Amino acid sequence: MAETQGSAFDFKLFRQLLRYTRPYRGTYYFVAFSAVLLAALAVVNPLLLEKAINQSIVPKDSEMLLTYVLLMFGVLLLEVIFQFCFIYFASWLGQEVIRDIRVRLFNKMLSFKMQYYDKAAVGRLVTRAVSDIETISQIFSQGLFTIIADLLKMAVIVGVMLYKSWQLSLLVFAVLPFILYATRIFQKKMKVAFEMVRNEVANLNSFVQERITGMKIVQIFAREDTEFDRFKEINAKHRKGWIKTVWYNSIFFPIAEMSTSVTIGLVTWFGGLRAVENDLLSLGIIVMFIQLIQMLFRPLRQIADKFNTLQMGMVATNRVFKILETESFIADTGTAVAEDIKGRIEFNKVRFSYVQDEEVLKGISFTAEAGQTIAIVGSTGAGKSTVINLLNRFYEIDGGVISIDGTDIKKFTLDSLRGQIAIVLQDVFLFADTILANITLNHPEITIEQVTAAAKEIGVHEFIASLPGGYEYNVKERGVMLSSGQRQLIAFLRAYVSNPSILILDEATSSVDSYSEQLIQDATDKITQGRTSIVIAHRLATIKKADKIIVMDQGKIVESGTHTQLLQQDDGYYRNLYEVQFMAEEEV
Repeated sequence: MAETQGSAFDFKLFRQLLRYTRPYRGTYYFVAFSAVLLAALAVVNPLLLEKAINQSIVPKDSEMLLTYVLLMFGVLLLEVIFQFCFIYFASWLGQEVIRDIRVRLFNKMLSFKMQYYDKAAVGRLVTRAVSDIETISQIFSQGLFTIIADLLKMAVIVGVMLYKSWQLSLLVFAVLPFILYATRIFQKKMKVAFEMVRNEVANLNSFVQERITGMKIVQIFAREDTEFDRFKEINAKHRKGWIKTVWYNSIFFPIAEMSTSVTIGLVTWFGGLRAVENDLLSLGIIVMFIQLIQMLFRPLRQIADKFNTLQMGMVATNRVFKILETESFIADTGTAVAEDIKGRIEFNKVRFSYVQDEEVLKGISFTAEAGQTIAIVGSTGAGKSTVINLLNRFYEIDGGVISIDGTDIKKFTLDSLRGQIAIVLQDVFLFADTILANITLNHPEITIEQVTAAAKEIGVHEFIASLPGGYEYNVKERGVMLSSGQRQLIAFLRAYVSNPSILILDEATSSVDSYSEQLIQDATDKITQGRTSIVIAHRLATIKKADKIIVMDQGKIVESGTHTQLLQQDDGYYRNLYEVQFMAEEEV
């Protein structure tokens, strides 16, 4: 990828990130001011130390020595105060920025169309929204401002050195190009290494998340050993990425430490000779230079270390901003508000493909009159579920028109359109929350009294009331505390309390007990009354009661009519399907 090919720093990306500091300009400028002040204060004590040695220790003036000590203590106190302010407010700024980015990122994820999630790995998205964004905060708390403060400090130190002794300064500067070159190489290598680390972290998160979610399948098919071996392989790649960073650190930091020691040795040797031979350099200047060299080289090592943090933050920023810049949403350009919907649905020559040039729906047309129940049947892959997805505008159609009450659904605002349609999916998803929260989805206008009344109407109140805590019972992640039939009933109630004009049911009762199936059948009868319903039918009872049955095969409507009409067609698709799939059920 481009970001791993040697560019040490992406300034364009960095400017994008800095835009998020605009609401906090006061704090941003205060932190910058603290950095400047700390740079100035850093050289005050070495200068005072030089004066103390030359003007009080060498002449043995104890009163003057006390004065310098008190001055040095005062400067140290100021440094401590502004260091605290610098660290605290830089970290505070970082947390404010990542809060804003995380909110924007999650809001962006909410707007993505389903096609995006069909391809995106959940583990990777979780990594972007959690650990990557947390890494971005370190740009402010441990990277950007620390580097700026260190660079300012180094600039001030160099100025003081040149002012005090250009000869000793030349000795120090003679070593600097070597360590600067080593730092540059180190930065480039770490850029590549950290990109590798972030890749492997995402792979690891994605693998673990998927295996934990699908643990039941892993254990059913006794694949524990196989998955464990795959985990060890991915974990080894993750370790390899981190070992690279450790390797580069292990080379660079000893080189930096050795450079500091060599420079101090040269200054001590040269300065000492000059002081002994001709008194041109004082003892105070030599001691001051030794202290300044450590102060100059220490930021160099820290800058390299902080640059690691900055690089990791920039890699994370790049990943997060790629999601923020992704244009994968349903265009919400409609202005009409879907209200007082009667429920007349029309598909007119609708074409659709998930993958370009591979049509799933091939120009289908049908009409569901207001209040009718339409059953859709057909083999797997015929396009039944796609019809549901398109009616809700989870995907954009390739051609044709879908209309409700004579209005193209694209002319409705997305929120109002989806607010008029309720879906009970075959695979019921429940959040790790209470039954009440899963029914209302925290809608502020739906009360517990309304939920209870609706539950009694469709016959599920008794089941909910029998649970510990009733409506406050926590179903845990994905509703694992409930049976599949109970989850289905919760989904029916969730759809019912939303009071939709159009109801879509993707029925699934193959894995539920007879008691739950009867409750589901009763609930179906209740909630379909008085509203347009589209049912992907898996049960004979629902199909027989439908006002119209649409038979689909390979993306086309091959037959339509009532149950009786379709059975009268000799060698018809529905009749064959009925004889194979449904007749045995009817006999039972």
